[in-house]
Amino acid sequence: MRLKLAFWTVSAGALAVIFRKFFGEIEQPMESKILTVFLVFTFCAAFFRWVRKRSDDARLTRWTAEAIEWSDTGVSAVFLAFLIMAFVVQAFKIPSGSMKPTLQIGDHLFVNKFIYGPQIPFTRKRAFKFKDIRRYDVIVFLCPPKGLSEEDRAAGVKKDFIKRCIGLPGDVIEIRNKVLFINGEKADDPYGSFAHPVVYPRVKLFKEPKDYQSAWEKGDLAHFETQWIRDNFGPVTVPERSYFAMGDNRDGSFDSRFWGPLPADYIKGRAWLVYWPLKIWPLSSENRFKIIH
Repeated sequence: MRLKLAFWTVSAGALAVIFRKFFGEIEQPMESKILTVFLVFTFCAAFFRWVRKRSDDARLTRWTAEAIEWSDTGVSAVFLAFLIMAFVVQAFKIPSGSMKPTLQIGDHLFVNKFIYGPQIPFTRKRAFKFKDIRRYDVIVFLCPPKGLSEEDRAAGVKKDFIKRCIGLPGDVIEIRNKVLFINGEKADDPYGSFAHPVVYPRVKLFKEPKDYQSAWEKGDLAHFETQWIRDNFGPVTVPERSYFAMGDNRDGSFDSRFWGPLPADYIKGRAWLVYWPLKIWPLSSENRFKIIH
C-alpha cells in the first residue's frame, strides 16, 4: 500500500515534467498527449477487469487484481498531472533562440498557468481572472494562425510560442531604426537584444496609416520581406483584448510585428523559472534556478 501511495504521489508531480521533456518542446501543446496516456491507463484497467471477470484461474485472478490496482494508480497519477498542467504549472522546453539572451535554446522552464486565471481545458476561456497581464511579462501563448506556415494551418497544427509582452490594449507601438516607442515616447526597453548591426531603412508599404493598421491586424505583414518590417515598424494601435508580443532577440524573432496582435484568449500563462540546466557552481541558493522577470 505504501509503495502504491508513493508511486501515485511522485508520478503525479513528475509526469508534467517528464512528458514535456521526452514528448515535445514549447511549440507542441501537451493536452492531447497526456490525454492519450490517460486513455491508455484507463483501457488497461478496463481490460484487466474484463480478464479477471472471465477467468477461473486463481493465479491469473491474483495477477489481474494487482494489475488493476497499478492501472488505477496510473490513471489517478495521470489525471492529477493533467490538472496540474492545465490549471497550475506546466513544464516547457525552449526550441529556438527568439528569446536570447533571456532564454537559451534547450532551457527547461516552468510556466505559471494560474496567475492570469486558469483556462478551462481544451478551450480558450478562463474560469476567472486572477491578475492582469503586465508590460514586459514573459508569456506563453497559442500561436495565432498567421504565425504558422500554410502547411501547418492546412493540417490544423497548433503550437505554443513564448515572447515578451510589449504592448497592452490601446497602446500605440512603433519601431524607428530598432528603437521601440510606446505611445509616442521612447520606451525603457532593457530586454531588447540586437545581434545584427545592420539597420534596414523604412519602406513605405501603404499609402494610408489605416491601411497599415488593417493589414497588421489581419496578420498580412507576415507575407512581406523581413527587412521591410523588422527595424522600422508601425505605428499601430493594439486592439482591445489584445497584446503586442516580441522576442528579446529582436533581430531573430517572428512575433507581433509580423503576425499581428495577440488575442488575450490565446495567452496560457507567464514564464516563471528555468529549472534546467541547473547552475550549481559555485554552490549557492541564488543561482540554482533562474527566475524569469
